[in-house]
Amino acid sequence: MSVKESMTSLVIYTVVGLLLLNLMMYFQQPHMIFFPMSKLYQTPDNWGLEYENVSFTTEDQVKLHGWFLPNAESDNVLLFFHGNAGNISHRRDSIEIFHRLGLNVFIFDYRGYGQSEGKPDEQGLYRDANAAWHYLTEDKGFDADSIILFGRSLGGAVAAKLAAEVQAQGLMLESTLSSAREFAREVFKILSRLVVIRYDFNTLKHIQKVNCPVLVLHSPDDEIMPYRLGRKVYESANQPKQFVRMRGDHNTGFFLSQPEYEQEMARWLRAITDSSEQ
Repeated sequence: MSVKESMTSLVIYTVVGLLLLNLMMYFQQPHMIFFPMSKLYQTPDNWGLEYENVSFTTEDQVKLHGWFLPNAESDNVLLFFHGNAGNISHRRDSIEIFHRLGLNVFIFDYRGYGQSEGKPDEQGLYRDANAAWHYLTEDKGFDADSIILFGRSLGGAVAAKLAAEVQAQGLMLESTLSSAREFAREVFKILSRLVVIRYDFNTLKHIQKVNCPVLVLHSPDDEIMPYRLGRKVYESANQPKQFVRMRGDHNTGFFLSQPEYEQEMARWLRAITDSSEQ
């Protein structure tokens, strides 16, 4: 075999190998992004909190499940977008924090998580977010400017997209990513340059369109969502904005950063609620 034939064979094998790798990774990526759990192992009853079981339907007719935890002393409600693993029953500590902060809380499971129907995908999660917003504004009767959006981890990308499309009172993003592509390039440095990234989850693109006050929280010790990406989200946000440097890892940083974590949130919430009343 000549050198030319050997080079041609090498190119063909390389191209075929890359095509097969991309095909395999295309179908594998959902299992690398979404880690839903169907069983609810507790409810707010177990935590001594009053709540309502909520069922609502998306525009593409997927039935979702959530919990509404009322606070009679507040006209403000926090719409909670959780991360990519587990379900709403794993968010006890955060729910209790927001309850202590004097807010009504509405947390729900994306499609395919908990008791919600369907299978998770990026566009589906965005539809779920819109359905949750409409539930609060139409079924519960909350004014748009009394709703605070909170997104943790992957939920931050979902919350940011919704915030770019509605006029919420405020947006909180904790331990989130700038985009799926930038996250992949940080974590899978070589692989991300060889395969097509199936998802966008472009928080940067959406945060630039958000006009409400923004609070970004991230820890330099986060071993899953690189701190640099959280800083990039903050730097891309419009004013008014604030950054809180947390402590601890990705999943327990909000707990390890106490009491400053809760105190900073309380100050920020007072500032945005006071300004809206003027």
